[in-house]
Amino acid sequence: MKKLVKYIAVASLMAGFASCDDLFDPAIENIKDVNDMEKEPGYADAILGSAYILMPYASVPENDVATDDAVSNDIGNAYLSMAGGSWTSQTGVSVNNWRDRNASIQYCNLVLEHVDNIQFADDEILNEMFRDRVKGEACGLRALNLYYLLQNYGGKIADGTLMGVPIWTVSFNANSELNVARNTFSECMEQIFSDLDEAITLLPLDYKDISDGEVPQKYASKGVSAAVYNRVNGATTALRFSGRIAEAVAAQAALLAASPAFGDQSGISWEEAARRAGVVINRIGGASGIPANGHLWYTAEQIGNSVTASVNHPEIIWRSGAEDNTTIEGDNFPPSIYGKGRVNPTQNLVDAFPMANGYPISDARSGYDSKNPYAGRDPRLAAYVVTNGSTLGVNGSTINTAADSPNNDGINKESGYSTRTGYYLRKLLRGDVNPNSTNEVKKPHYTARIRYTEIFLNYAEAANEAWGPTGAGSYGFSAYDVIKAIRERAGVGVDNGDPYLESAKGSKDAMREIIRNERRLELCFENKRFWDLRRWKANLNETAKGVSINGVTFDYLDVEPRKYSDCMIYGPLPYDDVLKFSNLQQNLGW
Repeated sequence: MKKLVKYIAVASLMAGFASCDDLFDPAIENIKDVNDMEKEPGYADAILGSAYILMPYASVPENDVATDDAVSNDIGNAYLSMAGGSWTSQTGVSVNNWRDRNASIQYCNLVLEHVDNIQFADDEILNEMFRDRVKGEACGLRALNLYYLLQNYGGKIADGTLMGVPIWTVSFNANSELNVARNTFSECMEQIFSDLDEAITLLPLDYKDISDGEVPQKYASKGVSAAVYNRVNGATTALRFSGRIAEAVAAQAALLAASPAFGDQSGISWEEAARRAGVVINRIGGASGIPANGHLWYTAEQIGNSVTASVNHPEIIWRSGAEDNTTIEGDNFPPSIYGKGRVNPTQNLVDAFPMANGYPISDARSGYDSKNPYAGRDPRLAAYVVTNGSTLGVNGSTINTAADSPNNDGINKESGYSTRTGYYLRKLLRGDVNPNSTNEVKKPHYTARIRYTEIFLNYAEAANEAWGPTGAGSYGFSAYDVIKAIRERAGVGVDNGDPYLESAKGSKDAMREIIRNERRLELCFENKRFWDLRRWKANLNETAKGVSINGVTFDYLDVEPRKYSDCMIYGPLPYDDVLKFSNLQQNLGW
């Protein structure tokens, strides 16, 4: 934390220097004090913008390669090393998120402490609206960062108490007392919900231009017109933290807290987790409102060639801005089409996709043919994974991943860019991109920060645990209803009534297995499974497997072991901070 203080106290220290003009000749200019935001709204927005910049969303698969879903062919990959047994409290994986999340919270606190003194506009009602929005954004972002801190660092200490992290609701500087104890996990959850509830109260559900009849009552009663409202909360403000996003983050946090790794002391029940997710889903019509093609949101057909900030795919609750590039394709296309093949899906993941009739490939009723293993499968397999003989790229190139492949697409070639598992990544990639530097074709990309499908899966998991497969709670739809909608959308069980899913309707355990597998498939390569396995207290040490194809022979092989100890259900607090601050207790086993 000491490094963090140095980082975020720079403005305060420089402000002190700036006040001593007689020490400098000429005087230092253009060094702002944090109080300057009260006179310069743009400066306040820049400070809040720093919290946005540090948000915890990756645009590429990162920690998936430390699970049973994928491996990396980059020998320097930090998560590859981590999965192989080198995860410590001193590695960047453990330290970086702690630093960035706490720095982001600091920026939010600075804004919240000054926002009521900032003059955004001469008109007092307009000024009030700007203050409401900025407060809501800061509260929402503070809760978001605290949630991610809990996901990374929440855990049990030596006496068995489930701890969270220190809660910071005031800003601090180089003189602040930082040697404070961790708050309990349940106290952190209370703070998260308090901040999100405040954000929901202050923020619009969505940022969009409205007409006079749509102005919220709290502003309409003061004479605010649509034109004035749109100036603050209209389409030009799109992609900022909104009320809908706050509801979705609450659903994410509640699911984490109710899960097996945290539920005994978090204070959050499965019913509460289902309720929080149900709020989000009800806004789009319940289980029947699941967005069509939501599982293919990343494709060229769904994103298109022109992306505006104020228009979202129906699947997207929150995303980044769009940028034309070839970055993710350049990293992950096979080498024959100018990629580095970095993320390699495992045989474990491929085997998790059922047949199109809904049965797992291990079930005798599935019709699975081991000599033709990719035929008749769940359509998501072909959409998410490049298998031997798949086509990909602007020219529809056939990808040969076999051991005897004539090019570097084959398994374990010496190029350093070939697959280690016999598979390449397709999900998240656009097929109409060409990363070839001599004939580059760039297309729009964005990071999907929160998708509806995740919240549907959250509801299914929580509802099943709370009320069983067909219990509907107060929302009128069940875990079964949600999973059926997800599988039908994917093209699973549509021709035969999905008898495998039907057979699970009477068993919470059987439905749990299906729900977890659907989550694995739908959210693969979106940096979810690493944390899902931990909150479920599941087996972290499934060896990553692959396949070497020789003609019509499929030889299945162990590619990479996973070496996690039991304590790694919970991540470690950074070693340096625990060493420096005696009141900061480390999680058990670290």
